[in-house]
Amino acid sequence: MSFTAELVRRVRAVTADELPDDVIELARSCVLDWFGVTLAGSREPAAAIVADELGTGAGGPATVVGRSWQLGTRDAALANGTASHALDYDDVNQAMYGHPSVPILPALLALAEVRRSSGSEVVTAFVAGYEAECALARALGGDRYQRGFHATATVGTVGAALACARLLGLGADATEMAVGIAVTQAAGLKAMFGTMCKPLHAGLASSAGLLSALLAARGFTSARGAVETVQGFAETHSASFDPDRGLARPTAGWHLRSHLFKYHAACYETHSAIEGVRRIAATSGLGPDQVESVTIHADSAQLRMCAIEEPTTGLETKFSLRHTAALVLVGRDTSAIETFSDSQARDPVVVAMRDRVRVVADRAPGGPTPVEIRTTDGRVLQETYDVAVPETDRVRRAERLTAKFSSLAVPVVGAERADRIAAAVHALDQLADLRLLMAASAC
Repeated sequence: MSFTAELVRRVRAVTADELPDDVIELARSCVLDWFGVTLAGSREPAAAIVADELGTGAGGPATVVGRSWQLGTRDAALANGTASHALDYDDVNQAMYGHPSVPILPALLALAEVRRSSGSEVVTAFVAGYEAECALARALGGDRYQRGFHATATVGTVGAALACARLLGLGADATEMAVGIAVTQAAGLKAMFGTMCKPLHAGLASSAGLLSALLAARGFTSARGAVETVQGFAETHSASFDPDRGLARPTAGWHLRSHLFKYHAACYETHSAIEGVRRIAATSGLGPDQVESVTIHADSAQLRMCAIEEPTTGLETKFSLRHTAALVLVGRDTSAIETFSDSQARDPVVVAMRDRVRVVADRAPGGPTPVEIRTTDGRVLQETYDVAVPETDRVRRAERLTAKFSSLAVPVVGAERADRIAAAVHALDQLADLRLLMAASAC
């Protein structure tokens, strides 16, 4: 069996009654986090421009989160996908080397709303698409990312297509056609990081994935084995394609168990350094005036992702190891979305601290980011903090995610509706259909 066919088989084999309780809980948590970042992200300029453009012909059955109008399913996926990635505050998985939820959920929720699918069907389709997305990314390897392909945009398109195909109940042949339709649309360049195009990647991946499944359901054709075929997805996107690596059982049994939620509103690859600097400052009582210099020991991947030397916009600051470290040292809250604004990018206090921070590429790719602070009294303080360890305390994870969701959702929809959304998501696998949940997220 080809890699593509095996991926399809696995997607179709996922059933609700076989999902472990903790995997269902993680899926619900992904949905809650998605609603939080999407509601807040809907107020960002990138999301507003996309939604307003699509809204010029408003009308359709699918909710646009944070907006007062509805659109067709594919346009809703585009608008909501862009909003959900606008803050770069959404979840990650290192197996994918990208953001797994934002390509899948906008498409899946729009389709489920129109089809009046149950919450259990949505959870099942989400898990199936998520696992396939990570398996495909692992098979392709990391060189594609280093060359400049944004995994959320490329692999995410396939994840969205497979999740929607699962929700539609497509057969094996049609699902394989959906993969081919998806990979021929998959695109997205890392050169766009720090601009509005990065969140657009998620919206386009979601919309294209949904279109792929819908066309396949109508009998639209594509090449079989589209991942591994000659001049297919793997050959054009990867120099290290390894089907066995992709299909190997995840260490934890499910890729979802390695899911990572973000608690800093910046590129994930800045988080280890942020936490390292934060811990040094907290344990030493270090004040800004005591910092002589900061060294961040990065790797080559970070230099091609989040090493903007002198960011001038809020979006660019999210992709600057120097700037995010400076924010921590001058006491700014990196979990607050307003910290990453154009005015903060130019703040003379932050810029002065940033001038004391240097990034050196002196370690092998992967692993946590060591930081070193030299103080004005001659001390050298060091910290290496690994943010790639999933939270195992389920109670603490729930508390942190609930607090994050509330901080993002309440300013947009108010406390009462935010509570309604959270309650519906917590009971997601028991909901008869998604319409009330989606309606609560509109404005």
